[in-house]
Amino acid sequence: METLDAAWPPLPLDAWKDTYATLHRYTQVIGKVKLALTPPQNHWWNVAFRVTARGMTTGLIPYGQGAFEVDFDFRSHELLFRASRGPTRVMALEPRPVAEFYRDVMATLRSMGVETRIWEHPVEIPEDAIPFSQDLQHRSYDGEAVERWWRATMQATLVFEEFRARFTGKCSPVHFFWGSFDLAVTRFSGRPAPDRPGADPITQEAYCEEVSSAGFWPGLLATGGAAFYSYAAPEPEGFATAKVRPAAARYDGAIKEYLLSYDDVRRADDPKAVLLDFLQSTYAACADLGGWERDRLERPLIVPEAQRARRGVDAGTLAEQPAP
Repeated sequence: METLDAAWPPLPLDAWKDTYATLHRYTQVIGKVKLALTPPQNHWWNVAFRVTARGMTTGLIPYGQGAFEVDFDFRSHELLFRASRGPTRVMALEPRPVAEFYRDVMATLRSMGVETRIWEHPVEIPEDAIPFSQDLQHRSYDGEAVERWWRATMQATLVFEEFRARFTGKCSPVHFFWGSFDLAVTRFSGRPAPDRPGADPITQEAYCEEVSSAGFWPGLLATGGAAFYSYAAPEPEGFATAKVRPAAARYDGAIKEYLLSYDDVRRADDPKAVLLDFLQSTYAACADLGGWERDRLERPLIVPEAQRARRGVDAGTLAEQPAP
């Protein structure tokens, strides 16, 4: 039986769906605080979290003459509030209603001198519109399940970071969006995308340029569990029938994305290689069919010879791509 600290632990959706639903709302409470207090960035990059060696962090949030950050520690199961002034505040991550979590988060911020208001309704959760302050329904927190999910997300982050390093054009950070509860990295062609008549402002900003985006969802109905995804926006002709790798990857016409089950990755002899193959082949299909200027977007990095030597990297191979 696989242990909790396996590099790619099992993540059956049925075993933690209640905890998943609660944690999703916990992250939205913190995410909305960051949204309220940080200056807007293109494609909403300012709202996302970053994965850490123990969980996730908001990163710096400006307030007054200083700043603070909020960290989810999924090893010790604590929520830590750190500020440029004053002591660290700690809240336990444990089974309790979202309403209590929301109350205590806002009280903790006030104790730090941070006064802010957020829109209490969860987003991107169409089946539920219970305001945080009234949500007594979602109250599950299985620490072991949360740690499994975080370990899977951390492994995905490490692979995504390597994939991102192959691209020298405009690219998002590898970041976690608390609205959709997914890890994502997005490459840009450098060209504007066609208008999306009727789209909401969030969607308009997110897709105002041509993109190839990939990510990791911990639970997806289309696969019955955790899955990696990759899509093109706008989608070039022929993308849905492109030859991508590995063989287990498939195109889902309902959501217009390529999907690869997390289980197919974690059970592979070399999960990292399988996932990189999926990311690279789906990107290549988007870029080639969409006429991206790959020579310009994937130029070799300018790295001093001494650093190449220390890292054991040959001069001509630093940014080489696997064959599509």
